[in-house]
Amino acid sequence: MAGATLGDENGVVRGAEWIAHPGSPQLPGLEVSQQAAAGHRLAVDLEALPETVHRVTVLLALPVGVGGPTRFGTTAAPFVAVTGLDGTEIATFTLTGLDAESAVSALELYRRQGAWKVRAVGQGYAAGLAEMLADQGLAGAAELAASIQEAVARSLARSVAPPPPRTPEGDRVRQASGPSDPGPAPAAPPQPPAATPVQPTAEPGTASAPTPGGPINYAHPRRQHAAPPTPPPTAPPAQPGQAAQPVAGDATGWSMDERLYNQIWGMFEDLARAAAAYRSAVDFAESRMDQELDRSLSDPRNRIGGAGDRAREEARAKRDELTARAREVLDRDLAQLAAEAAVVEPALPAAYAGWDNPVWHAHRIPMELPMALRLGDLHLPERTGLRIPLLVRLPLERGIWVDSGRTASEAAALLDSDRLRRLAMETAVLHAARLLAVYPPGEFSVHVIDPAGSAAGPLAPLVDAGVLAGPPAAGPQGVASVLAHLTRRVDLVQMAVRAGAADSLPPDLDTGEQLLVVNDFPHGFDDRAVTQLRYLADEGPAVGVHLLMVADREDASAYGPVLDPLWRSLLRITPVADSHLADPWVGHAWTYEPPVTPPGSRVLEQVLAAVTAARRAAGR
Repeated sequence: MAGATLGDENGVVRGAEWIAHPGSPQLPGLEVSQQAAAGHRLAVDLEALPETVHRVTVLLALPVGVGGPTRFGTTAAPFVAVTGLDGTEIATFTLTGLDAESAVSALELYRRQGAWKVRAVGQGYAAGLAEMLADQGLAGAAELAASIQEAVARSLARSVAPPPPRTPEGDRVRQASGPSDPGPAPAAPPQPPAATPVQPTAEPGTASAPTPGGPINYAHPRRQHAAPPTPPPTAPPAQPGQAAQPVAGDATGWSMDERLYNQIWGMFEDLARAAAAYRSAVDFAESRMDQELDRSLSDPRNRIGGAGDRAREEARAKRDELTARAREVLDRDLAQLAAEAAVVEPALPAAYAGWDNPVWHAHRIPMELPMALRLGDLHLPERTGLRIPLLVRLPLERGIWVDSGRTASEAAALLDSDRLRRLAMETAVLHAARLLAVYPPGEFSVHVIDPAGSAAGPLAPLVDAGVLAGPPAAGPQGVASVLAHLTRRVDLVQMAVRAGAADSLPPDLDTGEQLLVVNDFPHGFDDRAVTQLRYLADEGPAVGVHLLMVADREDASAYGPVLDPLWRSLLRITPVADSHLADPWVGHAWTYEPPVTPPGSRVLEQVLAAVTAARRAAGR
C-alpha cells in the first residue's frame, strides 16, 4: 500500500484529513491510487498544496490479514522515484536493508527557502503503520491505521493478481542511461509520485538522480524473459513508412501457449499504462487551466471586459491543445493494441479462447495442464471494443465468487433478482465446464452444493453429461456430507505433505484437483458448515481443492464481519458487465465481461461430451 501524509512546519500531521490513502485518496494538491496495485502512482501538485503544508511524506505499508508478506525483509527492495510531467526521472531511491519493518517512510518533499526539495528517508517501523503515524504526531493513530488497512484489504480483494515475475530484476524496464544509472530496479509496490509544474530539486546526498537517458520504457515489460530454445515468430519486415505488423506469439516462452500467455499480459499492461498516461495528461491540462485562470482573474481589473475573456479563451485553448495531443498519442497506442488483438485472438488455444472461437469445435481433452484459463474479458472506457482476455494461472491460486447480488452496474440494474441468480449460476457452470475441458482426463472433479435445488436448470448440462463427481447435494445433510468429504481430503493431504509421506494417503482418496461449486450461499449453511467453507477457501487451493461460489453478499449479512475474510479471499466476478476489477499496475477500474456462449450454439454440450468420451477412453 502506498500513501502520503501532509505535515506542518514541524512535520506534524494535524489530523486524519491530512492523510491520503486508498480509503481517502484525494487531498488538495495530492492524490494516491485507490486500488491495490503492483505499481502505485502518487500525483502531487505542489502549487495546489495548502500554505500550512511544509512536508509531503510518501509512505509504504504492507497489507495485513490478506495472506501476503508481513515484513519488508521477505520482499524485493522497494523502489521509489520522483518524475517530471514528461516521465523524466528527477530522483530515485531504492530502500535497502529492511528486515522486520512492515511500514516505512520512503521519501519527503519539503519546503526550504520558498522552494520544494526532495530527500530520501527510508525510516522503517517494525510495529507497522500505526507506529509510523504516531511518530508523525497523529492522535488516534492505531484506529486510523486499522481503517486504512481495511480499505487496502477491500482493494486487494478486487485486484487481478499479476503473473509471477520471471526474472530476478522484476518487471521494471528502463531505457539505457549513462554510467550512473542504477540499472533495473527490483519489483516494487510504489510508482513515482508525479512531479508538478513546480519541480522539486534533489538535495545532495539524499536521493540518486540518474543521468538523462529517456523515460521509462513501458513496452511489454513482462516480455523480457530468458530466451527459450526456439525464438518466437517475427513479423515480415515493414514497408518503408509503415508500422510493423503484429504477430501472435511474439513474446518469449518455451511453448506457444507460454508465448501467447506472456503476450496477452503484455497487452494488458500496455493498455493499462497507456490509459494512465492519457488520464494523467488530461488531469494536468485541466489543473493547468484552472491555475492560469486563477492567476489571471485574481486581479479584479481582469474579471470583466476583454482582458478576462481573452484569459479564459487562452487557458481553454491551451487545455484543448494538451488534451488533443494526449489523445493523439493514446489513439496511436490503442490502434497498435487493437491490431495485435485481432491477430492474437484467433490464435489462442482453447483454454485462452472465448466460447465463440472455432478452436472449441475441434477441441480434444489435453494430456497436460495448460498454463492458464480465461475467465472473461476486460476493457476500459477509452476504447470499449478493445478486449483483453482475463487469464488466471492454473492450478487456481484462489477461489472464485460469482456475485449474484444487485451490483452498481447498469446491466445489473435492468435485471430482477431471480434473473441475476440464474445468470450467475450459468456463469459458474461455464467456468466449471472449461476447467473440466482443459484438465487431463480424470484429474479434475466437480462437486456441487445446491441446498434448495434451485439451480437444476443451469446445472443440467453438467448433470446430463455425467461429468459431476456425484449428484448435486441438497438439504442440510447433503451440504454437510460434501463439506466433510472435502475437508477430510484437505486435512489428509496437508498431513501427508508435512510428514513427507504422500505415498501413505488412503487408496480411496482422489488426489486429483477438486472444484466445489456452491449455489445460493449461505442458504442451507449452519455455523459449522460456514466454518468448513471458510477453511476450504483458505487452505484448499494449496492442496488442490478449489471453491467456485455463487452468492449475494447481502444474503449473508446476518453473519456480520465474520465472513469478510471469505469474501476477500475470493476473486469476485459478475454474471453481467461490471466495472469492479483492478489491474495490478496502476489500479484502473476495468469493466469485466463474463463468458457467454453464442446464441443457439451447442458448444457447451459438445465440449462436455468430449470430456465424457475422454474419461471413458482413459478408464476413469
